[in-house]
Amino acid sequence: MRVEVAAGDDLPGLVADRIAAALQEAVAARGRATLAVSGGRTPGAMLRALADVEVPWAQVHVLQVDERVAPAGDAARNLTGLTTALLDRVPLPAGNVCAIPVEWSDATAGGTDPARGPVDPDLAARRYAADLRVLAGEPPVLDVVQLGLGDDGHTASLIPGDPVVEVTDRTVASTGDYQGHRRVTLTRPVLDAARLQVWLATGADKASAVARLVADDPTLVASRVRRDAAVLHLDPAAAAALPGPDGKIDATPRRSHS
Repeated sequence: MRVEVAAGDDLPGLVADRIAAALQEAVAARGRATLAVSGGRTPGAMLRALADVEVPWAQVHVLQVDERVAPAGDAARNLTGLTTALLDRVPLPAGNVCAIPVEWSDATAGGTDPARGPVDPDLAARRYAADLRVLAGEPPVLDVVQLGLGDDGHTASLIPGDPVVEVTDRTVASTGDYQGHRRVTLTRPVLDAARLQVWLATGADKASAVARLVADDPTLVASRVRRDAAVLHLDPAAAAALPGPDGKIDATPRRSHS
């Protein structure tokens, strides 16, 4: 893992530039590109910056790393923030958005049925795994996966103490309740296989988890993800607990966590 620290105002643009370059390279090499985006509050500014960068959107497929089980348009939905920050602002064909189907209109072929509410998370996981297979192969290999880091050490929706952390025989899985919602998430094998992982963490509340991730603390859930092709982007507050000088730090994992 490579660690790069930048001032908060500069960080979104730098991360957007890195993602855009990787997408352009993927399109040049294979004719199309896949980008999977995490939820939470942190990616918003980066996604808005990405909307202002030159990207061959007609050849890019945007996916979700994880999603909360909630109705369409709910503020809790990661898709709501992704749509506002990026999807509504770029010329991405509608068919190039692959959302996790956590509502019945997404998960069934028979049209919408709002009265039924959110879909069963296990059904959503199976449907998304099928979509992922079509877009990224079997086993799936995504070009760029953007990941965050929670102050409790989770990434994607790989939640400390949840059985989802140990899932290796499925590409997509559901979680138990976490912060008021069940979730559907890509599993570790998919994250491990990405051609590029772009991690993004900001704020002093992330400093302890960042230091443990860089130190490859095996008790941290995020450390269970392989990071051979990863860049961790931080603002100074999130990097405050790291040893050594700020800037560019080589932090190659010392072990493989099974």
